[in-house]
Amino acid sequence: MSEAKVIIETLGRCGVITLNRPAALNSLDLDMVRAIHEALDRWENDAAAASVLIRGAGGRAFCAGADIRALYQLGKAGRAAEQLAFFREEYSLNRRINNYPKPYVALMDGVVMGGGAGLSVHGSHRVAGDALDFAMPEVGIGFFPDVGATYFLPRLPGRTGAYLALTGARIGCAEAIALGLASAYVPSARHDALTRRLIEGEDAAAAIAAESRPAPPSTLSGQRPFIDACFSAATVAEVVAKAGADGSAFADKTLAALLLKSPTSLAIALRQMQIGADLGLEEALRIEFRIVARILQSNDYYEGVRATIIEKDHRPRWSPAAIDAVSKADINAYFAALPDDLAFCTPVAR
Repeated sequence: MSEAKVIIETLGRCGVITLNRPAALNSLDLDMVRAIHEALDRWENDAAAASVLIRGAGGRAFCAGADIRALYQLGKAGRAAEQLAFFREEYSLNRRINNYPKPYVALMDGVVMGGGAGLSVHGSHRVAGDALDFAMPEVGIGFFPDVGATYFLPRLPGRTGAYLALTGARIGCAEAIALGLASAYVPSARHDALTRRLIEGEDAAAAIAAESRPAPPSTLSGQRPFIDACFSAATVAEVVAKAGADGSAFADKTLAALLLKSPTSLAIALRQMQIGADLGLEEALRIEFRIVARILQSNDYYEGVRATIIEKDHRPRWSPAAIDAVSKADINAYFAALPDDLAFCTPVAR
């Protein structure tokens, strides 16, 4: 019998969720989303569970995001309804975590990307470990920053959210703390001790405070003048022009990253960052569902996954290939209301 992909346990006074696909960097599928949602529902009314802890197995990742290969294969097989079912329930889970009435502690260690951010950033307590490797890299596969990124990235200091969304840059523990993506730094060697405190019923905030340490200094903060000037531009073409004109090594690295991405995805992501600060989480997720329903029918998503994950030639053929070939009308179409807009759901019984 195969081992469970997500292990749900009530240990002492704590509900413990362990993402258990270490060979796949604990990537999410629909069954895992449903199991987590059901556990949260059960623990909400269980007086024995004072808090919830979520962690990743294997030591390399908390969660690297959705199972992109599986979603790609569903699309190629014409099973679009099943693709959308995953995102509908994943986004509902993101909302559930954000609204959860009990302390929700995410141990953010190792890889935290895409859907992994959705399982952690929306929680009340976001604990960064030494090995944290955080990114929202979706524009590199012809996708877009989702799981509520339209809500949480624009709320980061200055234009750092737009920088992360458009470049897919990876940041560590220090930057995650400085930006507010993580709320505390607990050295990885102390995560077991923190877990024991929660199992014993200690108040979550007090337990984290007891095990936390001062965060390392952030190196990204020194790049804020460039980031804020560059990513405040109104269009992707202007962002690229500002990066190209700066002349610094950091700007050159930023420009190189931008030029590898899907032009359509870049334009979608920039629009998300421009509108997201004025949206609540529910409306942000609803807009993301509109985008995902359309992007799953696009060339760039399948081409990006093919080039990056399936064939790994790293030579995606974007359509359109040029940034200035993406029109405002093209992007508006991704954001338009759907006949069947997202209505937040409870998990389907297994």
